[in-house]
Amino acid sequence: MVYQGKSVSVQMLDDGIAELCFNASAESVNKFDVATVNELSEAITALEQCEGLKGVIATSVKGVFIVGADITEFGGVFGAGEDAVIGHLAKNNENNNRLEDLKVPVVVAINGYALGGGLEFCLACDYRIMASGAKIGLPETKLGLIPGWGGTVRLPRIAGVDTAAEWIASGKEQRADAALKAGVVDAVVEADQVRDAALHTLAQCISGAFDYQARRAQKTGPMALNDTEGLMAFETAKAFVGAQAGKNYPAPVTAIKCMQKAMKLDRTGALAAEAAGFAKLAATTAAQSLVGLFLSDQLIGKKAKGWEKQADKRIERAAVLGAGIMGGGIAYQSALKGTPIKMKDIAQAGIDLGLSEASKLLTKQVERGRMKPAQMAEVLTRIEPCLAYDGFDQVDIVVEAVVENPKVKHAVLADVETRVGEDAIIASNTSTISISYLAQALKRPENFCGMHFFNPVHAMPLVEVIRGEKTSDKAVARTVAYANAMGKKAVVVKDCPGFLVNRVLFPYFAGFSMLLRDGADFQQVDKVMQAWGWPMGPAYLLDVVGIDTAAHCEQVMAEGFPTRMGKTFKACTDIMYEAKRFGQKNAKGFYQYQPDKKGKPAKLVDDETYALLAPHVAERKDFSEQEIVARMMIPMLTEMARCLEEGIVDSAAEADMALIYGLGFPPFRGGVFRWADSLGLTAVVEMAKAYETLGELYQPTEGMLALAGAGKSYYA
Repeated sequence: MVYQGKSVSVQMLDDGIAELCFNASAESVNKFDVATVNELSEAITALEQCEGLKGVIATSVKGVFIVGADITEFGGVFGAGEDAVIGHLAKNNENNNRLEDLKVPVVVAINGYALGGGLEFCLACDYRIMASGAKIGLPETKLGLIPGWGGTVRLPRIAGVDTAAEWIASGKEQRADAALKAGVVDAVVEADQVRDAALHTLAQCISGAFDYQARRAQKTGPMALNDTEGLMAFETAKAFVGAQAGKNYPAPVTAIKCMQKAMKLDRTGALAAEAAGFAKLAATTAAQSLVGLFLSDQLIGKKAKGWEKQADKRIERAAVLGAGIMGGGIAYQSALKGTPIKMKDIAQAGIDLGLSEASKLLTKQVERGRMKPAQMAEVLTRIEPCLAYDGFDQVDIVVEAVVENPKVKHAVLADVETRVGEDAIIASNTSTISISYLAQALKRPENFCGMHFFNPVHAMPLVEVIRGEKTSDKAVARTVAYANAMGKKAVVVKDCPGFLVNRVLFPYFAGFSMLLRDGADFQQVDKVMQAWGWPMGPAYLLDVVGIDTAAHCEQVMAEGFPTRMGKTFKACTDIMYEAKRFGQKNAKGFYQYQPDKKGKPAKLVDDETYALLAPHVAERKDFSEQEIVARMMIPMLTEMARCLEEGIVDSAAEADMALIYGLGFPPFRGGVFRWADSLGLTAVVEMAKAYETLGELYQPTEGMLALAGAGKSYYA
């Protein structure tokens, strides 16, 4: 053994070939944490000093190659300023340069995922051999960053500006066939042949059949573009990528600008340009928020896996009560991910609608080339439509998704409990009705919980698993395990009106109603909140949700929290509801809707909305963008703070991820708590106090005041 570390080793093979191997002994995957980077430096030193060395093969013992940097180390580094960030990048850049400058050829065997810094290491090697099932990519822009270990330098010099711009700006993982076609890898073979193929390639380099030195010259010198070619390539890329990414996500365009600055530079100058771009992005709130989201996502995944490990039984057969759009969506998702499901309704029309929904979603998968017709047929066979309870004694979980009416749900839940085994879990997909209240209809309330999906089920990642007063850990564990099996992001919350997401959504809508009451134009509010980052403004969102649904939920929330969510004026949703303007479902709400060329509802301005609102609102006046944002967001923040303080949700991270995955909260803002932290809680408290005459929703909680007073934040 030439070198042995905890994650990196070097050993001599035959014919003067050394194997540089990654095998993180304490981790399930290889990643570039500080310790591994230091070990790699020591390993390269050993290679530089190795007598008789003729070539190097880089391999991994793990099922992946290297998944990238250790994101958990970013926080401390980013907080120390641009110089510290550049210093953090320097060590691995030095490693990659030294690897690239070895006096012998280096070939890498990419046996699994090589992402971020993992791919950048591979780009520093002379030849890249990839397993057919492996994937590579540079996902840094998804974290609000750019590649920092040579990705913007080597990739355009290897594969061209167009490929580099597309790969880096999108951050997508790339399959082996695409990587080969793009020229990023040199060969694709089956996984059990990748090491032998890499050794064969290395032998060709050693013999002189492959000119690896020419490749190095290409990677370490300026790009092979003249001024006109460079101008056209980079300006076109910036325009296209800028339009796609938008102003709130600066990283993709920054990556292209760094490549453009480095076009005529050698490796040293190009890496300096890349490091400067990376460091500036690291200081942005977008990068800090997106990195934080990545870590929070890992946290909720870890907690969900923890619950799954507690499950005493695997969910092998499921059922959903109530077909229709929601039931069909649940059945589709369950069947798609491999869990057979019964779909029961009281009427054939409901069954037909549910099957139609599942078929429509599967057909789209086939049309987009993501699924073959035979696979679609296989998924459909996992959905068993039924009008009776036959076979329900064999299912492990039943998801009740009938109409949002307490009496109907009580009756249905009491009935289904007599049809299933004593050990089966029953879960309600209710969006507002108390789980503890619904459990009163059951003889085994310990086997009952909430399982709140978001519409459309196939598109929205979140599932709220709601624990009632008598819900057992067993019920929670099995339900979370089922959500995991469905490919969903499960967050466990306690029972209360609206649970977590709807409880904080309706204060946001209350802020909207008060703005309109005080003379704001709903179109202006929509435009401001969309510009702030929401996928749609509040008026448009209410139309999509359904104003009749929103009116019902508002009533539930007002009964649950009368001093905060009770109404003292006629709200805009009440006005629309009374006028039977329910939104997209009947083609008129705040806006009017007409089918576009693709059959989707196109939003149109409707003057009748203003006429309906006029008798109940103040004279029209303009509000500043800052005031609109404050009046919309403070109620959501204060209510979420109450949820955290009451233990409805366990952590700020889970609360923020629920908003991201359940509502489409702007990811670059990181969630409502990260947004508050980015402003500083002292500033947030002052902002809230400016509007506290509007009611309790604008009054900071005791917890907020305590954190602000101590100079602390939600994410310490």
